[in-house]
Amino acid sequence: MRQLKLRGVSRLLLAAMLSTPAFAETSAERGPATPGTINYVEGQVSIGSDSISANDAGSAVLEANQTLTTQDGKAEILLTPGVFARVGDNSAFEMVSSGLTNTQVSVEEGEAIIEVAEIHPENNLLVDENGATIQLQKTGLYEFDADQAQFRVFEGQAIVRAEDERLEVKGGREIALNAPRLKVQKFDKKSLETEDDLYRWSSLRSAYVAEANVDEAPDYVGNWGGWYGGGWIGSGWYWDPWFSCYTFIPGNGIFYSPFGWGFYSPGWEYRAPIYLGGHYYHHFGTDAYPWESGMHYTPGLRGGGYGNGFRASYGFRGGVGGGRGLRSGGSHSGGGFHGGGYSGGGHGGGGHGR
Repeated sequence: MRQLKLRGVSRLLLAAMLSTPAFAETSAERGPATPGTINYVEGQVSIGSDSISANDAGSAVLEANQTLTTQDGKAEILLTPGVFARVGDNSAFEMVSSGLTNTQVSVEEGEAIIEVAEIHPENNLLVDENGATIQLQKTGLYEFDADQAQFRVFEGQAIVRAEDERLEVKGGREIALNAPRLKVQKFDKKSLETEDDLYRWSSLRSAYVAEANVDEAPDYVGNWGGWYGGGWIGSGWYWDPWFSCYTFIPGNGIFYSPFGWGFYSPGWEYRAPIYLGGHYYHHFGTDAYPWESGMHYTPGLRGGGYGNGFRASYGFRGGVGGGRGLRSGGSHSGGGFHGGGYSGGGHGGGGHGR
C-alpha cells in the first residue's frame, strides 16, 4: 500500500515537472518598456511595410514617425506608464513623438481608444486627429474615430485645439471635428459600451493586464534590506511572462483603470478582490481559461464589456459602465464596494445589506 502511494506521488511530481516551464523571462531580463512598445497583436497588423504578430508583443516598438496599420486586426500600444492605446480594425496610428514627458500620437484612419490609469502634470500627452490636437489631462477613457471625425470622452478631461478654437471636453461629451465650429455635446455612453466593438475589446484587454498586475506585483515585494525587492525601478511597465505582456505597476498604493480594474503596487496586491496565487501561463482571448470560463468571459455582465464573469460582474469597482461591485448584495449592497465604478454611487452603493 505504501509503495502504491509513493508511486502516485512520484507520478504527480513528474507531471508537475513536465508541465512547469524551467525558465520564465523577468522584467529585468526583458528590459523596461518605452512609449511605443507593442503589448498585444491580433490579426493583420504591420509597422510600415513589416508585418508583426502576437510573437512580437513586448519586443516590437512603434518608433517616432512610424505608423502602425491594421486590417482585420487590433493592437495594444504602451505610451507613458499607465497609459494604453488600443487600435481597432482598418486603422492607422502614428507615433509622432515618443518622449516620456512629450508623447504625441496621431489617429490617421479608423479608431483608437486610449485608457489613462495614471498621468502626471509633467506628462504632455497629445493626440492628433482630423486637424485638431487633443491634450489628455486626467485619468479616464478617450475614443478617437478619424473616419467619422469624432472625439469622445467616456471619463476624464481633455482640451481640444483646432485653428483658433480651444474647448474643454469632459466625461460623457463628444466633439465633431469636421464641423464648421467646434461644439461640445452629450452622447449615450451606455449604448456605445454595449455596441462598440473596440470598446468591448478594450474592456477585456484592461481586465487582462490588470490581472497580470496582481500576478506580477508580489514578485517585487522586498525580502531583504527594504520594502521593495530586486528588479524594482519604481512606477512603470513590468513584463509578466505568465501573461505574455507588460503590465502597469504603480509606485505606491492602488490606481484604478477607467474600466474599474485595480493596479496594485508591490505589497498592496493582497487588497485585490481575487488572488489565485501561484504562476501559470495564461493567454488572451475569449477561449482562455476554459476551466474558469464562467469567471472571466461571460459577455455583457459589466457595462457591456467582455472581461466579465466573476471578476467583472463582481469586480472591485464595476468600471465605467457600472456593474455590481465586489460585495453587491452583501453588507455593501446596491452599487457594490466602490459604487459600481465611475457610473455607480458612492462607497457602499445602496447601503448595508438587503
